[in-house]
Amino acid sequence: MSIPIEFDDSVNAKILSVSEDMVSGFQQQPFHAIAEASGVDLDIVMERIRAMLEAGVIRRVRQTLLATKLAHGALCAWKIDPSRLDAAFDFMFNNDPFSGHVVIRSTDQEITGSQYKLWTTLKVPQGQRLEDHANVLKRLVGADKFILMPANGIFTLGVGHVRRKAMQPGDKSSAIADMQTTTTVKLEPEEWNVLLSLKEELKPEEITPDPWQNRAAMAGVSLQDFCRIAKSLDQKKVIGRFSTFLEHVKPSGKGKRVTRFNGLFHWRVTEGEQQAAGAEIGRHHILTHCYWREGGPDFGNVNIMGVVHGTDKGLILQHKQAIDTHLQSKGIEVHYTNVFWGGRSEIKPSEISPDVYSQWHAKYHDQPIQI
Repeated sequence: MSIPIEFDDSVNAKILSVSEDMVSGFQQQPFHAIAEASGVDLDIVMERIRAMLEAGVIRRVRQTLLATKLAHGALCAWKIDPSRLDAAFDFMFNNDPFSGHVVIRSTDQEITGSQYKLWTTLKVPQGQRLEDHANVLKRLVGADKFILMPANGIFTLGVGHVRRKAMQPGDKSSAIADMQTTTTVKLEPEEWNVLLSLKEELKPEEITPDPWQNRAAMAGVSLQDFCRIAKSLDQKKVIGRFSTFLEHVKPSGKGKRVTRFNGLFHWRVTEGEQQAAGAEIGRHHILTHCYWREGGPDFGNVNIMGVVHGTDKGLILQHKQAIDTHLQSKGIEVHYTNVFWGGRSEIKPSEISPDVYSQWHAKYHDQPIQI
């Protein structure tokens, strides 16, 4: 009998409701943690995750990092001629390892910032400048302009699409969201060695009770030392969560979609109230991301941004209305707000290796436009 691979299979849904974004920090045996929290037998957890990964329902399985602590990063909006838009998208996704999320966005009406159709997340290793890398990309894809919006604070960062399907507008935590800072952390060479091995995607054959055994060998250290160093990295707050990332943009083989729409919400609150507003917005469970970012005059001087995914556009707007109402109830004035809708989208982990960065710039430093 074939192994069920759809995300909405009852057993798979139990697993995914945990494995998407509920396994925090470094776990020496992450699949044990998923089994315990989901109530599904360990062997079945591994069998199902392996099958979903091989079928493409799960896009990747990996230990995530808090890259904002390891590299300089920003959301980047690109103004580019519409004739170059798709080719620029392809170049960013296929040829720039430092561009993570690559999304074409639109608005329901022509408003401030709506001419910026291409949006990416950009990270560069410590000691490098985001502007330098973005300027090279600007030349390579023939963009007219870019705007970098680094995060001043992070209130929500997760996925959990299966878990969020049952959420109702206004569902929120009883307490405000804590704001994480983006101050980079300095690591020792042995920590970088383990980190770069730890962060790579797990292959199907690595979905085992002890998935780090092979990674320790790759790093040239014992499993005991590998886990010791990984735990120290966790204590330094550079480890995110162990996660199974669903393919949430493209339909499955049976035509099922985890999500259909994603809305990037923009709010401009009174100067000085960014942290208070972000803490209230970040309480809402439906948000997968919530940041304090300064958009500048091209984006109506917005300063808080959040992302919501779903299959019903109207329901996404109801979630936004619930957040807006909550802000009003807390006496937080919103001077401007809008939604940028995601269309074509690809996601990959952003590279943070200084060596890869040097090699990339050596390759492209004198190259003409590529598209």
